[in-house]
Amino acid sequence: MTFAGGPFAEVLREGLRSWQLAHLEDRVPAMVRFAELVERTNRELNLTRIVEPQEMAVKNFLDSLSLLLVDWPEELRCLDLGTGAGFPGVPLALAREGWEITLLDSLRKRLAFLDGAAGELGLANVSTLHARAEDAGRQAQHRESYDLVVSRAVASLPVLLELGTPLVKVGGVFAAYKGAEVEAELESASRAMEILKVSLERVFPLELPLGMGGRTILLFRKEAPTPSAYPRRAGIPEKRPLQ
Repeated sequence: MTFAGGPFAEVLREGLRSWQLAHLEDRVPAMVRFAELVERTNRELNLTRIVEPQEMAVKNFLDSLSLLLVDWPEELRCLDLGTGAGFPGVPLALAREGWEITLLDSLRKRLAFLDGAAGELGLANVSTLHARAEDAGRQAQHRESYDLVVSRAVASLPVLLELGTPLVKVGGVFAAYKGAEVEAELESASRAMEILKVSLERVFPLELPLGMGGRTILLFRKEAPTPSAYPRRAGIPEKRPLQ
């Protein structure tokens, strides 16, 4: 499958221009290489269901980079919660060299792939963390240590908030990538927000290029330390969400 001279690179460049992110076009060759690594590894290791070039450019890369439509500091410490194939963490690391990005996942094989990919791409600002989010959120070196925690993981918002916000510094931000319709999820997360000491700061809706759907980025500001009871032990947040 061709990524360098085909529709992947073309769609990626067009999308960056349409979002006024044309200054990132010099990073396209590195993104092409990462896409090739993902597609090749995906044949043996289930990383992503999205491998068609145009769809990968939009739904994995541009979707990941949509966070940059919001203003952020040039330098910050970031964690990608449930990174999977490395989205959004790797595209963000390629786009923002001043961001120190930790890719968290519970599957060692995925992280081994990402370690190798980061080395090949020369990403000195990327590290990996093998852990469940519930465990990382209780480890002193990670709890309340990150300026920004991001997640595209498929989970309900109350679950994501319990897994992600313990890792965020007081005053920092948790960013959840969600679909176009978020009203019901936000309503279901009201108790979780209260318990976990976070507030909804911004709802950022956008349309992905080529008519590939709507996306909403939800930005939560952490207002106070996470109560010591959270996150609960592994598996409990999903079985008994804070609702």
